[in-house]
Amino acid sequence: MARGKKIYEGKAKTLYEGPEPGTLIQYFKDDATAFNAEKKAVVDGKGVLNNRLSEFFMEGLNSVGVPNHFIKRLNMREQLIRQCEIVPLEVIVRNYAAGSMSKRLGIEEGTRLPRPIIEFSYKDDDLGDPLVPEEYIIAFGWASQQDMDDIVALALRVNDFMSGVMYGVGIKLIDFKIEIGRVWEGDFMRLIVADEISPDSCRLWDIESGQKLDKDVFRRDLGNLTDAYTEVARRLGVLPTNGPAANSTVIN
Repeated sequence: MARGKKIYEGKAKTLYEGPEPGTLIQYFKDDATAFNAEKKAVVDGKGVLNNRLSEFFMEGLNSVGVPNHFIKRLNMREQLIRQCEIVPLEVIVRNYAAGSMSKRLGIEEGTRLPRPIIEFSYKDDDLGDPLVPEEYIIAFGWASQQDMDDIVALALRVNDFMSGVMYGVGIKLIDFKIEIGRVWEGDFMRLIVADEISPDSCRLWDIESGQKLDKDVFRRDLGNLTDAYTEVARRLGVLPTNGPAANSTVIN
């Protein structure tokens, strides 16, 4: 399927015009970044794995009635998605304390939270994607009160689905982030899950050993990132027939 012109390039993905109006082609890159792109590398096979894993999760969400932008996978690195207007927020769902929450509040990493906690950060790399309260979001018009109610409901449904799927393969879903898009059907607007769901956007720990199987492997120099993502794909049964990199390499 021929790509149209490039319309956006982010840290991990590139978007191209799709073959039909209202569609885009999303290309998964091998680039890995951390700490607001202060740490960078090219990790062989990461884009292939994230494409397959995001396809798996988005199709699963579709099967349980959670709307999202995924249409179909085109090849090892590209998928056809529905074009949408991205709400300028990262929606973070936390089941256990980790990362920035542990640093902010002094809670030991891995502490189970009394209930899933949802946080919002304003999508702006120059500002470091700062956390923002719901009051700001509504006051500045990034989303309405009804939008926020719907976003929270979507996030909790994604959490229920993801937690169950990961638990079934011996992985604890520590936290994750999603993005939300707006689509119009005539005069009716609805919110859908967009961007991607992959180990780039989740914290995943092995239930028995606590081994990290997510981008913290790269952030904290804990080993080979491709190996970690491959293990997640293997457990979920979505490993490509020809693995992304039998001889994985990291290029600094």
